[in-house]
Amino acid sequence: MIHLTRAPVAQTQMLIRKPVEQVFEAFADPAITTKFWFTKSSGRLEEGKTIRWDWEMYGVGADVEVKQVVQNERIVIEWGAPNASAVEWTFAPRNEGTFVTITNANFTGSGDDIVMEAIDSMGGFTMVLCALKALLEHGVVLTVVADRAPDSRADS
Repeated sequence: MIHLTRAPVAQTQMLIRKPVEQVFEAFADPAITTKFWFTKSSGRLEEGKTIRWDWEMYGVGADVEVKQVVQNERIVIEWGAPNASAVEWTFAPRNEGTFVTITNANFTGSGDDIVMEAIDSMGGFTMVLCALKALLEHGVVLTVVADRAPDSRADS
């Protein structure tokens, strides 16, 4: 069993060589997000709303509480109830494009569980950023999320 002195926080970052408005919109608008992350959404990310995201290939979904949306700057959600964790996206304009940082915190459970959740989150959000980069910069739809765990697919 692991004894933690500080709760782990998962964080990943990437430069997307597109304007901040376009990168922000890719996360806010499910018509775009479904091309690189989840397969179905009940709506656009808007502050105060609860949205449903589904990964139909795995037969799983999550209710997402949208806590804050600052246009082209920041999105904050909570998901994974009843032990919800917080996810924050920040969008920093750069000369070359947009620097996106995704931070996932407030994991719960035993020390072992918290560490595994943080590791899984960092890997997952890194794949999401890679898939977004391929889509926006090169028009390529990567299937990294769908192909991450082929033995877990609902259609297997």
